[in-house]
Amino acid sequence: MAAAARSTDRPGALEITRKLAEICGRPFARFAGPADEVAGRTARWVAVPGGPHAAAEVLRLAAAHDLTVVPRGAGTKIDWGAAPAQVDIMLDTGRLAGVWHEPQGSSVAEIGAGTPLRAVQATLERTGRRLPVDAPSPGATLGGVLAADEAGPLRHRHGSPCAQLVGVRYLDADGELVSVGVPGTVQFGQAAPSARRGGGPAAGPGGGAAPGGASAVLGGAEVPGLDVARLLCGSQGGLGVLVSATMRVQAVPAGRVWVSRPVWTPLEVHDLVRAVLAARLDPAAIELDLPVPVPLPRRRIPPSHPSVAGRPDHPAVTGRPARPAAAGRLVVLLEGGPADVAERADRLAALLGPEAVVNHAAPEWWGRYPFAPGDTALRIEVPINDLHAAVYALRDAAGTPVPVRGSAGIGAVHAALPGSLPPERVASILAAVRGVLLARQGRCVVVSAPAPVRRAVDLWGELPILPRLRNAKAHLDPHHRLAPGRLPGGL
Repeated sequence: MAAAARSTDRPGALEITRKLAEICGRPFARFAGPADEVAGRTARWVAVPGGPHAAAEVLRLAAAHDLTVVPRGAGTKIDWGAAPAQVDIMLDTGRLAGVWHEPQGSSVAEIGAGTPLRAVQATLERTGRRLPVDAPSPGATLGGVLAADEAGPLRHRHGSPCAQLVGVRYLDADGELVSVGVPGTVQFGQAAPSARRGGGPAAGPGGGAAPGGASAVLGGAEVPGLDVARLLCGSQGGLGVLVSATMRVQAVPAGRVWVSRPVWTPLEVHDLVRAVLAARLDPAAIELDLPVPVPLPRRRIPPSHPSVAGRPDHPAVTGRPARPAAAGRLVVLLEGGPADVAERADRLAALLGPEAVVNHAAPEWWGRYPFAPGDTALRIEVPINDLHAAVYALRDAAGTPVPVRGSAGIGAVHAALPGSLPPERVASILAAVRGVLLARQGRCVVVSAPAPVRRAVDLWGELPILPRLRNAKAHLDPHHRLAPGRLPGGL
Protein backbone atom coordinates (compact mmCIF):
# COMPACT_ATOMS: atom_id res chain seq x y z
CA MET A 1 0.00 0.00 0.00
CA ALA A 2 1.40 3.38 -1.00
CA ALA A 3 2.38 5.83 1.73
CA ALA A 4 -0.35 8.23 0.62
CA ALA A 5 -2.99 5.67 1.53
CA ARG A 6 -1.78 4.67 4.96
CA SER A 7 -3.26 7.57 6.88
CA THR A 8 -5.65 10.39 6.13
CA ASP A 9 -3.60 12.82 8.26
CA ARG A 10 -0.50 12.74 6.04
CA PRO A 11 0.29 15.13 3.16
CA GLY A 12 -0.13 12.31 0.62
CA ALA A 13 -3.68 11.76 1.82
CA LEU A 14 -4.49 15.42 1.25
CA GLU A 15 -3.22 15.03 -2.30
CA ILE A 16 -5.58 12.08 -2.86
CA THR A 17 -8.44 14.20 -1.52
CA ARG A 18 -7.53 17.04 -3.86
CA LYS A 19 -7.48 14.74 -6.88
CA LEU A 20 -10.81 13.19 -5.92
CA ALA A 21 -12.28 16.69 -5.65
CA GLU A 22 -10.98 17.52 -9.13
CA ILE A 23 -12.65 14.41 -10.52
CA CYS A 24 -15.98 14.55 -8.68
CA GLY A 25 -16.31 18.23 -7.72
CA ARG A 26 -15.40 19.66 -4.34
CA PRO A 27 -18.75 18.92 -2.61
CA PHE A 28 -18.55 15.29 -3.71
CA ALA A 29 -15.17 14.19 -2.36
CA ARG A 30 -14.18 14.09 1.29
CA PHE A 31 -12.50 12.19 4.05
CA ALA A 32 -14.78 9.42 5.32
CA GLY A 33 -16.64 9.71 8.62
CA PRO A 34 -17.64 7.11 11.23
CA ALA A 35 -20.82 6.24 9.30
CA ASP A 36 -18.90 5.44 6.11
CA GLU A 37 -18.22 1.80 6.81
CA VAL A 38 -18.70 -1.55 5.12
CA ALA A 39 -19.68 -4.40 7.45
CA GLY A 40 -17.83 -2.62 10.24
CA ARG A 41 -14.76 -1.62 8.17
CA THR A 42 -14.42 2.18 7.97
CA ALA A 43 -13.47 3.83 4.69
CA ARG A 44 -10.79 6.52 4.27
CA TRP A 45 -12.35 8.60 1.51
CA VAL A 46 -15.80 8.97 -0.01
CA ALA A 47 -16.11 9.88 -3.68
CA VAL A 48 -19.42 10.58 -5.46
CA PRO A 49 -18.63 10.75 -9.19
CA GLY A 50 -21.09 12.59 -11.43
CA GLY A 51 -21.08 10.08 -14.29
CA PRO A 52 -19.38 7.02 -15.77
CA HIS A 53 -16.33 9.00 -16.96
CA ALA A 54 -15.75 10.44 -13.48
CA ALA A 55 -16.26 7.03 -11.87
CA ALA A 56 -13.67 5.61 -14.27
CA GLU A 57 -11.23 8.36 -13.24
CA VAL A 58 -11.73 7.47 -9.56
CA LEU A 59 -10.83 3.86 -10.30
CA ARG A 60 -7.79 4.90 -12.33
CA LEU A 61 -6.64 7.09 -9.46
CA ALA A 62 -7.09 4.15 -7.08
CA ALA A 63 -5.09 1.89 -9.41
CA ALA A 64 -2.27 4.46 -9.68
CA HIS A 65 -1.96 4.68 -5.88
CA ASP A 66 -2.72 1.02 -5.09
CA LEU A 67 -5.94 1.88 -3.24
CA THR A 68 -8.94 -0.36 -2.69
CA VAL A 69 -12.43 0.68 -3.80
CA VAL A 70 -15.82 -0.47 -2.51
CA PRO A 71 -18.99 0.72 -4.31
CA ARG A 72 -21.98 1.91 -2.28
CA GLY A 73 -25.53 2.61 -3.37
CA ALA A 74 -28.03 3.65 -0.72
CA GLY A 75 -26.14 1.58 1.87
CA THR A 76 -29.19 -0.54 2.76
CA LYS A 77 -27.15 -3.76 2.59
CA ILE A 78 -23.70 -2.40 3.35
CA ASP A 79 -23.46 -4.67 6.41
CA TRP A 80 -24.34 -7.84 4.49
CA GLY A 81 -21.70 -10.49 3.98
CA ALA A 82 -18.05 -10.43 4.97
CA ALA A 83 -16.16 -7.30 5.90
CA PRO A 84 -13.64 -6.23 3.25
CA ALA A 85 -9.97 -6.49 4.12
CA GLN A 86 -9.64 -2.73 3.60
CA VAL A 87 -11.71 0.17 2.32
CA ASP A 88 -9.68 3.06 1.00
CA ILE A 89 -12.21 4.77 -1.31
CA MET A 90 -15.93 4.30 -0.93
CA LEU A 91 -17.38 5.01 -4.38
CA ASP A 92 -20.91 6.29 -3.90
CA THR A 93 -23.06 5.66 -7.00
CA GLY A 94 -25.81 8.13 -6.05
CA ARG A 95 -25.11 10.38 -9.07
CA LEU A 96 -25.08 7.48 -11.55
CA ALA A 97 -28.85 7.67 -11.65
CA GLY A 98 -31.68 7.95 -14.13
CA VAL A 99 -33.72 5.92 -16.61
CA TRP A 100 -31.37 6.50 -19.53
CA HIS A 101 -32.88 4.43 -22.32
CA GLU A 102 -36.62 3.88 -22.46
CA PRO A 103 -37.58 3.31 -26.11
CA GLN A 104 -41.27 3.78 -26.90
CA GLY A 105 -43.06 0.47 -26.61
CA SER A 106 -39.88 -1.38 -25.69
CA SER A 107 -39.87 -4.22 -23.20
CA VAL A 108 -36.49 -3.13 -21.79
CA ALA A 109 -35.06 -0.02 -20.15
CA GLU A 110 -31.52 1.02 -19.29
CA ILE A 111 -31.30 2.33 -15.73
CA GLY A 112 -28.46 3.98 -13.86
CA ALA A 113 -27.03 1.86 -11.06
CA GLY A 114 -27.52 4.60 -8.46
CA THR A 115 -31.24 5.04 -9.19
CA PRO A 116 -33.49 4.22 -6.21
CA LEU A 117 -35.76 1.33 -7.08
CA ARG A 118 -38.79 3.37 -6.01
CA ALA A 119 -37.84 6.10 -8.49
CA VAL A 120 -37.47 3.50 -11.25
CA GLN A 121 -40.97 2.18 -10.58
CA ALA A 122 -42.46 5.68 -10.39
CA THR A 123 -40.91 6.62 -13.75
CA LEU A 124 -42.07 3.43 -15.46
CA GLU A 125 -45.59 3.66 -14.01
CA ARG A 126 -46.15 6.86 -15.95
CA THR A 127 -46.19 4.71 -19.08
CA GLY A 128 -48.12 1.85 -17.47
CA ARG A 129 -45.08 -0.36 -16.96
CA ARG A 130 -43.07 -1.73 -14.09
CA LEU A 131 -39.85 -3.51 -13.28
CA PRO A 132 -40.89 -6.93 -11.85
CA VAL A 133 -38.49 -6.48 -8.93
CA ASP A 134 -39.66 -5.80 -5.37
CA ALA A 135 -36.56 -5.97 -3.17
CA PRO A 136 -37.43 -5.58 0.52
CA SER A 137 -34.75 -3.01 1.45
CA PRO A 138 -36.41 0.43 1.65
CA GLY A 139 -34.61 3.02 -0.44
CA ALA A 140 -32.38 0.47 -2.20
CA THR A 141 -30.81 1.42 -5.52
CA LEU A 142 -31.00 -0.80 -8.57
CA GLY A 143 -27.24 -1.32 -8.48
CA GLY A 144 -27.38 -2.32 -4.82
CA VAL A 145 -30.22 -4.75 -5.50
CA LEU A 146 -28.26 -6.37 -8.33
CA ALA A 147 -24.98 -6.40 -6.40
CA ALA A 148 -26.71 -8.33 -3.63
CA ASP A 149 -29.10 -10.19 -5.99
CA GLU A 150 -31.81 -9.17 -3.54
CA ALA A 151 -35.26 -10.51 -4.39
CA GLY A 152 -38.74 -10.02 -2.94
CA PRO A 153 -42.09 -11.82 -3.27
CA LEU A 154 -42.31 -11.45 -7.07
CA ARG A 155 -39.34 -13.80 -7.48
CA HIS A 156 -41.89 -16.64 -7.37
CA ARG A 157 -43.06 -15.83 -10.90
CA HIS A 158 -40.30 -13.64 -12.30
CA GLY A 159 -37.14 -14.94 -10.63
CA SER A 160 -34.44 -12.87 -9.00
CA PRO A 161 -33.47 -9.40 -10.30
CA CYS A 162 -30.67 -11.11 -12.20
CA ALA A 163 -33.32 -13.02 -14.16
CA GLN A 164 -34.65 -9.67 -15.45
CA LEU A 165 -31.22 -8.58 -16.61
CA VAL A 166 -30.52 -8.11 -20.32
CA GLY A 167 -27.12 -6.44 -20.05
CA VAL A 168 -24.91 -4.28 -17.86
CA ARG A 169 -22.31 -1.58 -18.21
CA TYR A 170 -19.67 -1.74 -15.52
CA LEU A 171 -16.19 -0.44 -14.72
CA ASP A 172 -13.41 -2.93 -14.15
CA ALA A 173 -10.64 -2.47 -11.60
CA ASP A 174 -8.54 -0.44 -14.08
CA GLY A 175 -11.36 2.00 -14.82
CA GLU A 176 -12.26 0.56 -18.22
CA LEU A 177 -15.94 0.76 -19.12
CA VAL A 178 -17.29 -2.58 -20.32
CA SER A 179 -20.68 -3.37 -21.86
CA VAL A 180 -21.71 -6.99 -21.53
CA GLY A 181 -24.96 -8.86 -21.93
CA VAL A 182 -26.62 -11.98 -20.64
CA PRO A 183 -26.16 -14.91 -23.05
CA GLY A 184 -29.30 -15.58 -25.06
CA THR A 185 -30.71 -12.06 -24.70
CA VAL A 186 -30.86 -9.21 -27.18
CA GLN A 187 -30.62 -5.55 -26.19
CA PHE A 188 -32.61 -2.97 -28.20
CA GLY A 189 -32.88 -5.37 -31.12
CA GLN A 190 -29.14 -5.76 -31.60
CA ALA A 191 -27.09 -8.90 -31.97
CA ALA A 192 -25.11 -10.16 -28.99
CA PRO A 193 -21.34 -10.24 -29.57
CA SER A 194 -18.70 -10.59 -26.86
CA ALA A 195 -18.06 -7.99 -24.19
CA ARG A 196 -16.97 -4.58 -25.44
CA ARG A 197 -14.58 -2.19 -23.76
CA GLY A 198 -13.64 1.43 -24.10
CA GLY A 199 -15.19 4.73 -25.06
CA GLY A 200 -17.32 5.78 -28.01
CA PRO A 201 -21.09 5.52 -27.67
CA ALA A 202 -20.78 3.05 -24.80
CA ALA A 203 -18.79 5.42 -22.63
CA GLY A 204 -21.65 7.65 -21.53
CA PRO A 205 -25.17 7.10 -20.19
CA GLY A 206 -27.36 5.42 -22.74
CA GLY A 207 -24.51 4.47 -25.05
CA GLY A 208 -26.42 1.34 -26.01
CA ALA A 209 -23.50 -0.93 -26.85
CA ALA A 210 -24.58 -4.46 -27.60
CA PRO A 211 -24.32 -6.99 -24.79
CA GLY A 212 -21.88 -9.85 -24.68
CA GLY A 213 -22.36 -13.52 -25.24
CA ALA A 214 -21.15 -16.50 -23.25
CA SER A 215 -17.53 -15.41 -23.67
CA ALA A 216 -15.94 -12.25 -22.35
CA VAL A 217 -12.89 -10.38 -23.62
CA LEU A 218 -10.95 -9.62 -20.47
CA GLY A 219 -7.41 -8.34 -20.37
CA GLY A 220 -7.15 -8.81 -24.11
CA ALA A 221 -7.99 -12.53 -23.93
CA GLU A 222 -11.28 -14.28 -24.47
CA VAL A 223 -12.52 -16.21 -21.46
CA PRO A 224 -15.04 -18.85 -22.58
CA GLY A 225 -18.07 -19.54 -20.41
CA LEU A 226 -17.56 -16.51 -18.16
CA ASP A 227 -21.05 -15.01 -17.88
CA VAL A 228 -19.88 -11.69 -16.45
CA ALA A 229 -23.32 -10.08 -16.30
CA ARG A 230 -24.71 -12.81 -14.06
CA LEU A 231 -21.54 -13.09 -11.98
CA LEU A 232 -21.84 -9.39 -11.16
CA CYS A 233 -25.19 -10.20 -9.54
CA GLY A 234 -24.49 -10.93 -5.90
CA SER A 235 -20.81 -9.98 -6.17
CA GLN A 236 -21.18 -7.01 -3.75
CA GLY A 237 -18.87 -4.88 -5.84
CA GLY A 238 -16.04 -7.42 -5.77
CA LEU A 239 -15.89 -7.94 -9.55
CA GLY A 240 -16.79 -4.55 -10.98
CA VAL A 241 -18.57 -1.25 -10.36
CA LEU A 242 -22.02 -1.28 -11.94
CA VAL A 243 -22.76 1.83 -14.01
CA SER A 244 -26.10 0.85 -15.54
CA ALA A 245 -28.29 -2.17 -16.16
CA THR A 246 -30.65 -2.92 -19.01
CA MET A 247 -33.67 -4.66 -17.49
CA ARG A 248 -36.84 -6.25 -18.78
CA VAL A 249 -40.00 -4.28 -18.04
CA GLN A 250 -43.65 -5.28 -18.32
CA ALA A 251 -47.15 -3.83 -18.18
CA VAL A 252 -48.51 -3.07 -14.72
CA PRO A 253 -51.16 -5.72 -13.96
CA ALA A 254 -54.70 -4.33 -13.89
CA GLY A 255 -55.81 -6.56 -11.02
CA ARG A 256 -54.07 -7.67 -7.82
CA VAL A 257 -55.45 -9.53 -4.81
CA TRP A 258 -53.86 -11.21 -1.79
CA VAL A 259 -55.52 -14.39 -0.50
CA SER A 260 -54.38 -15.50 2.94
CA ARG A 261 -55.08 -17.96 5.72
CA PRO A 262 -53.54 -18.62 9.13
CA VAL A 263 -50.95 -21.38 9.53
CA TRP A 264 -49.53 -23.06 12.59
CA THR A 265 -46.80 -25.50 11.55
CA PRO A 266 -44.19 -25.86 8.78
CA LEU A 267 -45.80 -29.17 7.76
CA GLU A 268 -49.16 -27.45 7.31
CA VAL A 269 -47.44 -24.84 5.13
CA HIS A 270 -45.88 -27.64 3.07
CA ASP A 271 -49.28 -29.24 2.40
CA LEU A 272 -50.95 -25.93 1.54
CA VAL A 273 -48.20 -24.83 -0.85
CA ARG A 274 -48.35 -28.15 -2.68
CA ALA A 275 -52.12 -27.79 -3.01
CA VAL A 276 -51.85 -24.23 -4.34
CA LEU A 277 -49.21 -25.18 -6.90
CA ALA A 278 -51.16 -28.25 -8.01
CA ALA A 279 -54.28 -26.11 -8.59
CA ARG A 280 -52.55 -24.21 -11.44
CA LEU A 281 -53.72 -20.81 -10.27
CA ASP A 282 -50.64 -19.03 -11.67
CA PRO A 283 -49.72 -17.18 -8.46
CA ALA A 284 -47.38 -14.20 -8.71
CA ALA A 285 -46.09 -14.86 -5.19
CA ILE A 286 -46.58 -17.31 -2.33
CA GLU A 287 -45.26 -15.79 0.89
CA LEU A 288 -44.98 -17.20 4.39
CA ASP A 289 -44.80 -15.31 7.66
CA LEU A 290 -44.08 -17.73 10.50
CA PRO A 291 -43.12 -15.74 13.61
CA VAL A 292 -42.51 -17.21 17.04
CA PRO A 293 -45.91 -18.64 18.12
CA VAL A 294 -47.66 -16.99 21.03
CA PRO A 295 -49.65 -19.34 23.28
CA LEU A 296 -53.14 -18.37 24.30
CA PRO A 297 -53.53 -17.14 27.90
CA ARG A 298 -53.70 -19.90 30.48
CA ARG A 299 -56.99 -19.40 32.30
CA ARG A 300 -58.44 -22.05 34.55
CA ILE A 301 -62.20 -22.51 34.75
CA PRO A 302 -63.76 -24.51 37.59
CA PRO A 303 -64.85 -28.00 36.44
CA SER A 304 -68.40 -27.19 37.59
CA HIS A 305 -68.73 -24.31 35.13
CA PRO A 306 -71.59 -25.02 32.64
CA SER A 307 -69.31 -24.54 29.63
CA VAL A 308 -67.02 -27.42 30.63
CA ALA A 309 -69.21 -29.56 32.88
CA GLY A 310 -68.50 -33.23 32.34
CA ARG A 311 -65.28 -32.48 30.41
CA PRO A 312 -62.43 -32.71 32.95
CA ASP A 313 -59.77 -32.85 30.21
CA HIS A 314 -60.90 -29.61 28.57
CA PRO A 315 -57.93 -27.17 28.23
CA ALA A 316 -59.85 -24.51 30.14
CA VAL A 317 -59.94 -26.87 33.14
CA THR A 318 -56.36 -28.15 32.89
CA GLY A 319 -54.91 -24.71 32.19
CA ARG A 320 -53.44 -25.81 28.85
CA PRO A 321 -54.23 -23.68 25.77
CA ALA A 322 -56.50 -25.45 23.29
CA ARG A 323 -54.27 -24.23 20.45
CA PRO A 324 -51.55 -21.61 20.21
CA ALA A 325 -52.48 -18.30 18.68
CA ALA A 326 -51.99 -18.39 14.91
CA ALA A 327 -48.23 -18.57 14.41
CA GLY A 328 -48.39 -16.86 11.06
CA ARG A 329 -49.99 -16.61 7.65
CA LEU A 330 -49.60 -17.99 4.18
CA VAL A 331 -50.44 -15.34 1.57
CA VAL A 332 -50.83 -15.84 -2.17
CA LEU A 333 -50.67 -12.91 -4.60
CA LEU A 334 -52.70 -13.17 -7.81
CA GLU A 335 -52.15 -10.73 -10.69
CA GLY A 336 -53.76 -10.23 -14.09
CA GLY A 337 -57.00 -8.94 -15.57
CA PRO A 338 -59.62 -8.02 -12.94
CA ALA A 339 -62.18 -10.64 -13.97
CA ASP A 340 -59.58 -13.38 -14.26
CA VAL A 341 -58.04 -12.47 -10.89
CA ALA A 342 -61.47 -12.49 -9.21
CA GLU A 343 -62.25 -15.93 -10.60
CA ARG A 344 -58.91 -17.37 -9.50
CA ALA A 345 -59.25 -15.75 -6.07
CA ASP A 346 -62.61 -17.49 -5.55
CA ARG A 347 -61.07 -20.83 -6.47
CA LEU A 348 -58.08 -20.23 -4.20
CA ALA A 349 -60.25 -19.19 -1.25
CA ALA A 350 -62.29 -22.36 -1.63
CA LEU A 351 -59.08 -24.40 -1.73
CA LEU A 352 -57.64 -22.78 1.40
CA GLY A 353 -60.83 -23.33 3.38
CA PRO A 354 -63.18 -21.26 5.54
CA GLU A 355 -60.34 -19.33 7.22
CA ALA A 356 -59.20 -17.85 3.90
CA VAL A 357 -59.48 -14.08 3.46
CA VAL A 358 -59.32 -12.10 0.19
CA ASN A 359 -57.76 -8.62 0.40
CA HIS A 360 -56.95 -5.90 -2.11
CA ALA A 361 -53.91 -4.76 -0.15
CA ALA A 362 -50.81 -6.61 0.99
CA PRO A 363 -50.35 -7.49 4.67
CA GLU A 364 -48.13 -5.17 6.70
CA TRP A 365 -45.22 -7.64 6.76
CA TRP A 366 -45.31 -8.30 3.00
CA GLY A 367 -41.91 -7.80 1.39
CA ARG A 368 -40.12 -7.23 4.70
CA TYR A 369 -37.38 -9.22 6.36
CA PRO A 370 -38.00 -11.04 9.67
CA PHE A 371 -34.70 -9.82 11.14
CA ALA A 372 -33.79 -6.52 12.76
CA PRO A 373 -30.45 -4.69 13.03
CA GLY A 374 -28.17 -6.64 15.34
CA ASP A 375 -29.75 -10.03 14.60
CA THR A 376 -27.98 -12.86 12.84
CA ALA A 377 -29.90 -13.04 9.56
CA LEU A 378 -30.03 -16.32 7.66
CA ARG A 379 -31.16 -17.16 4.14
CA ILE A 380 -32.34 -20.71 3.52
CA GLU A 381 -32.79 -22.08 0.01
CA VAL A 382 -34.10 -25.61 -0.45
CA PRO A 383 -36.45 -27.49 -2.80
CA ILE A 384 -40.00 -26.63 -1.76
CA ASN A 385 -40.82 -30.22 -0.75
CA ASP A 386 -38.08 -29.98 1.91
CA LEU A 387 -38.73 -26.47 3.22
CA HIS A 388 -40.64 -27.77 6.23
CA ALA A 389 -37.73 -30.09 7.08
CA ALA A 390 -35.34 -27.13 6.96
CA VAL A 391 -37.52 -25.03 9.27
CA TYR A 392 -37.92 -27.92 11.72
CA ALA A 393 -34.14 -28.48 11.64
CA LEU A 394 -33.56 -24.80 12.43
CA ARG A 395 -36.01 -24.94 15.31
CA ASP A 396 -34.43 -28.10 16.71
CA ALA A 397 -30.92 -26.70 16.44
CA ALA A 398 -31.90 -23.39 18.05
CA GLY A 399 -33.96 -25.13 20.73
CA THR A 400 -36.86 -22.76 20.15
CA PRO A 401 -39.09 -21.54 17.30
CA VAL A 402 -37.29 -19.08 15.02
CA PRO A 403 -39.02 -16.34 12.98
CA VAL A 404 -39.16 -17.34 9.29
CA ARG A 405 -40.46 -15.32 6.37
CA GLY A 406 -40.15 -15.52 2.61
CA SER A 407 -41.10 -17.24 -0.61
CA ALA A 408 -42.53 -20.58 0.45
CA GLY A 409 -43.54 -21.29 -3.14
CA ILE A 410 -39.90 -21.59 -4.24
CA GLY A 411 -38.26 -22.65 -0.97
CA ALA A 412 -36.34 -19.39 -0.35
CA VAL A 413 -36.89 -17.86 3.09
CA HIS A 414 -35.09 -15.74 5.67
CA ALA A 415 -34.81 -16.41 9.39
CA ALA A 416 -33.54 -14.46 12.39
CA LEU A 417 -31.41 -15.59 15.31
CA PRO A 418 -31.03 -13.25 18.31
CA GLY A 419 -27.90 -11.12 18.11
CA SER A 420 -27.20 -12.01 21.74
CA LEU A 421 -26.31 -15.61 20.84
CA PRO A 422 -22.58 -16.25 21.24
CA PRO A 423 -20.64 -17.07 18.06
CA GLU A 424 -20.03 -20.69 19.04
CA ARG A 425 -23.78 -21.21 19.52
CA VAL A 426 -24.52 -19.73 16.09
CA ALA A 427 -21.80 -21.93 14.58
CA SER A 428 -23.38 -25.06 16.07
CA ILE A 429 -26.84 -24.09 14.77
CA LEU A 430 -25.42 -23.50 11.29
CA ALA A 431 -23.61 -26.84 11.31
CA ALA A 432 -26.78 -28.70 12.29
CA VAL A 433 -28.98 -26.97 9.72
CA ARG A 434 -26.44 -27.31 6.92
CA GLY A 435 -26.07 -31.00 7.74
CA VAL A 436 -29.81 -31.48 7.18
CA LEU A 437 -29.81 -29.36 4.02
CA LEU A 438 -26.80 -31.06 2.47
CA ALA A 439 -28.75 -34.21 1.69
CA ARG A 440 -31.63 -32.10 0.34
CA GLN A 441 -29.56 -29.94 -2.03
CA GLY A 442 -30.24 -26.88 0.09
CA ARG A 443 -28.12 -24.06 1.51
CA CYS A 444 -28.08 -21.85 4.57
CA VAL A 445 -26.18 -18.55 4.23
CA VAL A 446 -25.49 -15.91 6.88
CA VAL A 447 -26.74 -12.67 5.31
CA SER A 448 -25.64 -10.35 8.11
CA ALA A 449 -24.53 -10.77 11.70
CA PRO A 450 -22.87 -8.96 14.59
CA ALA A 451 -19.13 -8.57 14.07
CA PRO A 452 -18.08 -11.34 16.53
CA VAL A 453 -20.37 -13.82 14.77
CA ARG A 454 -19.28 -12.69 11.30
CA ARG A 455 -15.64 -13.25 12.22
CA ALA A 456 -16.18 -16.65 13.82
CA VAL A 457 -18.51 -18.53 11.47
CA ASP A 458 -18.48 -19.70 7.86
CA LEU A 459 -20.93 -17.27 6.26
CA TRP A 460 -21.59 -19.25 3.08
CA GLY A 461 -21.06 -22.93 3.73
CA GLU A 462 -20.36 -25.18 0.77
CA LEU A 463 -20.36 -23.12 -2.44
CA PRO A 464 -20.11 -24.94 -5.79
CA ILE A 465 -19.67 -21.64 -7.68
CA LEU A 466 -16.44 -20.79 -5.81
CA PRO A 467 -14.07 -21.98 -8.60
CA ARG A 468 -15.93 -19.76 -11.11
CA LEU A 469 -15.69 -16.82 -8.72
CA ARG A 470 -11.94 -17.35 -8.35
CA ASN A 471 -11.61 -17.44 -12.12
CA ALA A 472 -13.67 -14.27 -12.51
CA LYS A 473 -11.74 -12.44 -9.78
CA ALA A 474 -8.43 -13.42 -11.35
CA HIS A 475 -9.48 -11.96 -14.72
CA LEU A 476 -11.54 -8.97 -13.63
CA ASP A 477 -9.59 -7.84 -10.56
CA PRO A 478 -6.21 -9.60 -10.44
CA HIS A 479 -4.76 -7.09 -7.94
CA HIS A 480 -7.75 -7.42 -5.58
CA ARG A 481 -8.54 -3.71 -5.55
CA LEU A 482 -12.35 -4.06 -5.66
CA ALA A 483 -13.93 -4.86 -2.29
CA PRO A 484 -11.18 -7.35 -1.36
CA GLY A 485 -12.50 -10.05 0.96
CA ARG A 486 -16.19 -9.41 0.32
CA LEU A 487 -16.59 -12.47 -1.90
CA PRO A 488 -16.63 -16.04 -0.54
CA GLY A 489 -13.28 -17.62 0.03
CA GLY A 490 -11.76 -14.28 1.03
CA LEU A 491 -11.68 -13.14 -2.61
